[in-house]
Amino acid sequence: MTDDTPLWIAVRGARVHNLRSLDVDVPLRRLVAIAGVSGSGKSSLAMGVLYAEGSRRYLEALSTYTRRRMAQAPRAAVDSVEHVPAALALRQRPGVPGVRSTFGTSTELLNVLRLMFSRLAAHRCPNGHYVDPTIDVAIGLDLTCPVCGAVFTPPGAESLAFNSDGACPTCSGTGTVREIDGAALVPDPTRTIADGAVAPWSMMGLTVMPQVVAEMGVRTDVPFGELTDDEKQVVLHGPAEKRHITVPSKNGKLFELNFTYRNATTAVQEALDKAATESGLGRIERFLYSGPCPDCRGTRLSPAARAPRIGDLGLADVTAMTLDEVVAWAPGTVEPLPADMREMAGILVDTLESIARRLLELGLGYLGLDRAAATLSTGERQRVQLARAVRNRTTGVLYVLDEPSVGLHPANVEGLLGVVRDLLRDGNSVVVVDHDLDVVREAEHLVEIGPGSGAEGGRLIAQGTVAEIERDPDSVLGDYLAGRVPVRTRPRIADDEVFARGRVHLETAPIHTVHALSVDLPVGRITTVTGVSGSGKSTLVLEALVPALAAAAEGEPLRAPVTALDAPGLGRVNLVDATPIGVNVRSTVATYSGVLDDLRREYAKTAAAKDLSLKAGAFSYNTGSLRCPRCEGTGQVSLDVQFLPDVDIECPVCLGRRYAPEAWAVRWPEGQSDGAALALPDLLALSVREAADAVPVPRIAKKLRTLDDLGLGYLTLGEATPALSGGEAQRLKLAGELGRDQSDAVFVLDEPSVGLHPKDVRVLLDVLQRLVDRGATVIVVEHDLDMIANADHVIDLGPGGGAAGGTVVAQGTPEQVAAAPDSVTGRFLRTHLEQLSRA
Repeated sequence: MTDDTPLWIAVRGARVHNLRSLDVDVPLRRLVAIAGVSGSGKSSLAMGVLYAEGSRRYLEALSTYTRRRMAQAPRAAVDSVEHVPAALALRQRPGVPGVRSTFGTSTELLNVLRLMFSRLAAHRCPNGHYVDPTIDVAIGLDLTCPVCGAVFTPPGAESLAFNSDGACPTCSGTGTVREIDGAALVPDPTRTIADGAVAPWSMMGLTVMPQVVAEMGVRTDVPFGELTDDEKQVVLHGPAEKRHITVPSKNGKLFELNFTYRNATTAVQEALDKAATESGLGRIERFLYSGPCPDCRGTRLSPAARAPRIGDLGLADVTAMTLDEVVAWAPGTVEPLPADMREMAGILVDTLESIARRLLELGLGYLGLDRAAATLSTGERQRVQLARAVRNRTTGVLYVLDEPSVGLHPANVEGLLGVVRDLLRDGNSVVVVDHDLDVVREAEHLVEIGPGSGAEGGRLIAQGTVAEIERDPDSVLGDYLAGRVPVRTRPRIADDEVFARGRVHLETAPIHTVHALSVDLPVGRITTVTGVSGSGKSTLVLEALVPALAAAAEGEPLRAPVTALDAPGLGRVNLVDATPIGVNVRSTVATYSGVLDDLRREYAKTAAAKDLSLKAGAFSYNTGSLRCPRCEGTGQVSLDVQFLPDVDIECPVCLGRRYAPEAWAVRWPEGQSDGAALALPDLLALSVREAADAVPVPRIAKKLRTLDDLGLGYLTLGEATPALSGGEAQRLKLAGELGRDQSDAVFVLDEPSVGLHPKDVRVLLDVLQRLVDRGATVIVVEHDLDMIANADHVIDLGPGGGAAGGTVVAQGTPEQVAAAPDSVTGRFLRTHLEQLSRA
């Protein structure tokens, strides 16, 4: 390294989102953590400046034709960024893979296995006899069957791929088939055909089919359930015969026409064959049943691809294993081979083990290789990305990791840090946005943005080593890093009082890798369900408890895997997860909270609105007459830049405010000075906290104060909800529940601490306490030690993931679980609780 080699990325005047002309130097070839409370601007710096500029400048070196086919970050709002390397990002929410992606394909483990079964296996001749493994396959020679003398070419690796030549012909390599669900064709047998009993005819515009089927001898004026079997057969599977019917036109004239009959099954099949878009397929999804392919039994492989054997196993058998099991199996394949094949086999096994090593360290050994990638959690997909990044052995690249600890149990954090160290060892730079204190403490340099959120953040408040941040009086994070903040913030319930308000008793049969379980959860308390990744937390809570409580509330019978449920007095279950709110920018904090409806009514009452004949509906930016005609109320427009990707920019007419100029003619509250009376677009530009002070109507102000109490006061009323973090979305979903009696309600939260600063976790705990004070029973699936330490009751699953988990290893108060010798969670919780006595 020469003396003039840059040592820092120099950022000057960053103004992305809420960053306030931020100047900061970010060390190169170091682990840099960017911290701050939720909404402070840390992701704006990491993703909106460092990654955006690093990736954009690299892509600008490529041809225009190539760039057009790649996702590109827009130019960052910043004066200058100097010495930024080419950048790669591992996002908090990686894209959901397609139906053809599995854990094996996304990690490239399946590529190695296909090579092993192509080169090392016993191959089957056309007459069904097997030829022992031979080096001739690797040389490219044909094989001669020693039994029947048939000469054949053994399959190559590509012929064993379910995305290529090895695909099952029935399901085309997807492992599932879509079949028409006969029960869905006539969902209500008490209705007559004339009254729309045959759902596909009504939905697909085949409104004359009732007349046609009547001409075929089927009664259309009696309930479908009372038809004869022959009549039902005609409706569902009748022949495509022509019938002469009379059809009235719009003006009342009658036309006699011939129509070809299309039975209910044919109608769905034709629509399925023609469906070219997701929306088109969505229309007919209700009539379809998806299940494992009957020919390949879900393995995705053709009979020929399933034929090669290593020992007693085929490729389908091995991909059905977990990663742990595959790694244990692979070394044993070498010794039984002929001596001249062992070196090649050893190379393949070493390659497999090198790919698997990081995945195992990241805690993914419990996943089956045939697991559909779309079913992996966000954290699991992110860790797959991270392991692949290390395997590529790049140098000189800037890696920006957005919350890499999402979904990670504390036991797996060390594996994550090991991956980061490998990236640094290869000469890369790593910037991490994370709240996990173990990850932050590993940083060589820490940049803290704050001090608050939204308009109260966006400034550099501290930077330096972890030790320097701990001593910095301006730092918000320093007290948490130094252990000066108490761990427990909720009032403590006496051990013998935890179940004083009652209990929910749940029993389940085995499902997936989870054994039969019997658990009790206290009513009117906070219970956390913990365990390493894959231990069965989500299966127990989301696949068993939530559906069982919902069925009990509706008076419906219990379904597998639940075998028994006793939940006296509980009638509602609310699942509050981190899925985004809304699907586009039309959903905002104001619309979701109901505040905009209240505000529109208030503006419609003003004298100015009455003079202009404006009703409440006119003030809707989605459909009202005052919405901006250029962007139609979205606040942004899309530009077609010919050879470059389309670019979304702020609407040049309304400047992102969503409304036409006429909206500024109406101001509220009336009778106020010009500065106090605001047009609705200006009011929506305020933060929740600012709006609460500006609105004189108690009903509206109360809603806004509730949002502020939830730690969301920094959000603007016009902020699009799909852009909110998972933690922000969860708290916004809870806003309408805090003022109600919740004595019959169960709230289930799936990792609500995701993306939350330790300070924000304590705000969340206060929110949950308010629910409990209203009588609610709260159940939280969590890894965060602060959340676990503040629970009234803990159920810890494990001890490992996958087949090594699925049992209750400890339950009780946090202290009791911390003392359990077999609990992995308890080991970390014990250390964390020791901070309670130091704080």
